[in-house]
This record gives sequence, structure tokens and C-alpha cells, in this order.
Amino acid sequence: MQKVRLLGICGSPRKTGNSRYLLECAVAGAKAAAPESVQSEIYSFAGKKIGPCVSCYRCAKIGDCATRDDFQELRDKWVAADAIIYSVPVYHIGIPGQLKCFIDRLGRTLYIRYGDLAHKNLKTVGIVVQGGDIFAGQEQVMYTLINHALLMKCVPVGADTSPYLGAAGWTRDDSGKDSLRRLHDEGEPDAQIAVAAAESLGKRIAQMTLLTKSGGLVCREMLVKDGTYGPFLSRLAPGEEVG
Repeated sequence: MQKVRLLGICGSPRKTGNSRYLLECAVAGAKAAAPESVQSEIYSFAGKKIGPCVSCYRCAKIGDCATRDDFQELRDKWVAADAIIYSVPVYHIGIPGQLKCFIDRLGRTLYIRYGDLAHKNLKTVGIVVQGGDIFAGQEQVMYTLINHALLMKCVPVGADTSPYLGAAGWTRDDSGKDSLRRLHDEGEPDAQIAVAAAESLGKRIAQMTLLTKSGGLVCREMLVKDGTYGPFLSRLAPGEEVG
């Protein structure tokens, strides 16, 4: 039986909150879709220190980022995962600063590790976003992270339900940490749509990852000959079988 190593990344600086809640909904959706296959872990930015890329180019000499902080831990988890779900709040019509620092350094160090960004990671990536208002920049954040996924040669996956780019919610300008959960439990329609979209996104992440890995196993010889699928092939265990 194939395994899906799912990494949920909560980009909020809060230990608990709306982004964490929606991420847990998405992970639950993935597990419900393939309970015997999905192995999940949630990584939170709360309390972590991830500084910016300072363009020192020392990674080209030492093969790793010269700045030593929590970046290396998350990078290693990201590399090992088959699937990534980002769940983030909207900050100034964009992604939170620490997450931007992470993806800047991730792209640079993996470029150094694999020689160029033509090498295929082929992770499935889903985006979950929440904002204070209904038009607070959720789609802008989705575009940013989808572009990040494409640049890293991954496969963006959307939800079956609206919104189609991923899953998005809003808290009716309530800054409380449990706003979305409370609104959902009270039967507020938009909150219920957000939760359903997150669960749907998780389901599709699990399904698409299994399909991608099955295809990789069937086409292993072709992918090896191509020479650019090393990161993807490294995650296909020799003993895994299709089905």
C-alpha cells in the first residue's frame, strides 16, 4: 500500500487560531479520503525564527543556507513530504513575512542542491487562506502560493467546492482565535463553506498524490531516463506497489 506523507504548514504566528483550524479540517479531509495511506504532520510557524535570505550566496559554496535557524528543520520536512497544505492568514494583501522568508530560502537552497529548478518535485500542493473580511486578499495570497508551487515544479490542487483556487474563509472582522470555528458551529453559511472547501481540498490532495505516485511507479523507467525527476523518484520507496 502506498503512503502519502502529508505536511500541513500553518503560516500563522499564533499557536492556535483560524488558520490552524482550517488546516486541521483539510488534514482531516485527506485522512478520511485515504485513511490507510495518509501519514500527516502539522508544522506551525508559532514561536519559530526564520530570517530572510540575505543574498550572501554562501549556499553555493557550502550546499546549505548559511543562516542557521528554524529554516533547516522545515526545509527537510518539506523535501521529505509527498504533499503540502499551506494554511495562512492574509497579511497586508499577502502572505505572512516568516513564510515569505521560508519560501525565498527554500527556492534558493534547493536550486543549489539539485543544480537547477528544472528538477521535478511533483508534490501536490493545496492552499487554505483566511482573512478578516470577504475581500481581504485571499485570492491574491492563493496566487502567490500557487506560483510558488509551480516554480518548485509541484502540482497545485484546488477544492471541489467554491472557491476553486483552494479554500478560503473570512471571520467577519472578528479577530478572535476561534472565530471561524464558532461561526461554523453557529451555522453561519460562509464559515460552513470555508470548512467544506478545506475538507474537500484535503480529499483531493490525498487522491492526486496517490494518482501521481502510482503513475511514477508505472513510468519509473521513463522518468529515470529523463533525468529531471530525481526529487520525485527519491520519494517512491522501492517496495511500494500500485494499488
